[in-house]
Amino acid sequence: MDKSRRAELIAQYKEMKPQMGVYMLKCVPSGRIYLGFTQDMKSMLNRHQFMLKSGLHKCKELQREWNEYGESQFEVKVVDTLAYDKDESKTDYTEDLELLRDIWKDKLENVEMI
Repeated sequence: MDKSRRAELIAQYKEMKPQMGVYMLKCVPSGRIYLGFTQDMKSMLNRHQFMLKSGLHKCKELQREWNEYGESQFEVKVVDTLAYDKDESKTDYTEDLELLRDIWKDKLENVEMI
């Protein structure tokens, strides 16, 4: 690969921004949900699934239901996404994501949370 192509690919990689937002892990039989937020959706969902499959998830209730019902009885989905600010200097979206998660907690008030 020539140097100009390599530089172009590196520049493209640096411009990529991971999807961020609120996600949900739902145990279908119990109807209970685990609601979280992240600045890197793909990585976080992979992490949850890895931890659950390994039996090492930090949320003991979620891990118990995963062990009891199995992976096939869980829905994993992105509930809402957050767009990046036009101000490129903003790098921490934690407060925005917490607010978005709290909004979804209110919307799902009739659902039991894990």
